[in-house]
Amino acid sequence: MPSKVTNYQCPSCTGPLHFEEHSGRLECEYCESTYSLEEIEALFAQKNQKAETAAEQVTESSDAEWGEDASHMRSYNCPSCGAELICEETTAATACPYCGNPTVIPGQFGGTKRPDCIIPFKVGKEQAVEALKQHYQGKLLLPKAFASENHLQEIKGVYVPFWLFDATADVQATFSMTRSHTQHTRDERIVTTEHYEAHRSGRVEFSQVPVDGSSKMPDGHMDAVEPYDYGELKPFSLSYLPGFLADKYDVDQETSAARAEERCRNSAISTMADTVRGYDTCSVRQADVKLSDRKASYALMPVWLLSTRWKEKEYLFAMNGQTGRFVGDLPVSWGKFWLWFAGLFLVISLIGSMFLDTEAALIAGAVLAGIICGAMVSVMKSARQQSHANAYIPAEGVELLAKNDRFLHRTVTRHRNQQPQGGPHHGPR
Repeated sequence: MPSKVTNYQCPSCTGPLHFEEHSGRLECEYCESTYSLEEIEALFAQKNQKAETAAEQVTESSDAEWGEDASHMRSYNCPSCGAELICEETTAATACPYCGNPTVIPGQFGGTKRPDCIIPFKVGKEQAVEALKQHYQGKLLLPKAFASENHLQEIKGVYVPFWLFDATADVQATFSMTRSHTQHTRDERIVTTEHYEAHRSGRVEFSQVPVDGSSKMPDGHMDAVEPYDYGELKPFSLSYLPGFLADKYDVDQETSAARAEERCRNSAISTMADTVRGYDTCSVRQADVKLSDRKASYALMPVWLLSTRWKEKEYLFAMNGQTGRFVGDLPVSWGKFWLWFAGLFLVISLIGSMFLDTEAALIAGAVLAGIICGAMVSVMKSARQQSHANAYIPAEGVELLAKNDRFLHRTVTRHRNQQPQGGPHHGPR
């Protein structure tokens, strides 16, 4: 049976080749030879073609002992040591657990599943480990023992499948705005609020909005490591894969499009809202967004995944393998939280009592302490799904077609000034 798997071996010593992010070349760790991608592509073109052809002729693993899992597994033989490799059906690059040789499965990218482009790794494993340590710094609510007691279980560089969506959004939106003026008299404070309505019509272009196409990858982590620098997109080549893991997509383009379209709609509306200026408040009353010119490309993006364990719980972190952006949720010490809340409440209330009555000072202390502590908790949670796509609007991608603001009506509210404690003072008679 022809081999369905390719090992990228050094032409000089047959040692395993790895793509090195620093040099952008494939390097041999044994004889220290280096090769350009073009050289390796030419050397392994025939071998890769044979592997792709072999893959097309093979059905999935049929070992009955695997049961239902067999339909999601594939078996291959390592060309270097002959060991059988059992992989998930989406695995496209891995490493032999016996001889350690990087293993590429060209057939996984055959036909329509072949990526259009790839961004190579630019930052290395050492930088990912250092970024994890830096991620702990400045987190005031992090349990004291976490940084010293949690253990790095695994770190791996993965080429994650992404769909990159282009679209044009035609927007019709109506906004409600207000502008307020305050006037003070001896007895009262008078607030005059002017109410306005604005209509905006425009067109917004979106280019390469990313959505990960792997069900195994947490969407919050994959969204949070954005954006990538698309100026470094390269035509896809298998030669970038040795030394890293790689998956093919298992979430198709149509399913992934829904997430991209939601982000585009939200950003199209917020872009029109940004053109409504000169008011104190602005809210969306009604909006209609129609998307057209939709198309998608298929890319592999570099991500470092780091897994740690603390108190029997797993914590996953991700780093953009191109830009170094690092994200991941950290545990919160609620003991520290309440200590900070109590301290802030006390300080703010004492300061507030110098300007406000006791009840107002206590309320201000509780509200401000809650806001500050809430922000401290928010800092601990950095792996969030994105709801907008503003980063993917080109410089000339916004066209305002219609702009109309109009005054609606005016309201006036009157607030009587509080009398000083002890009642009005009339002075000596």
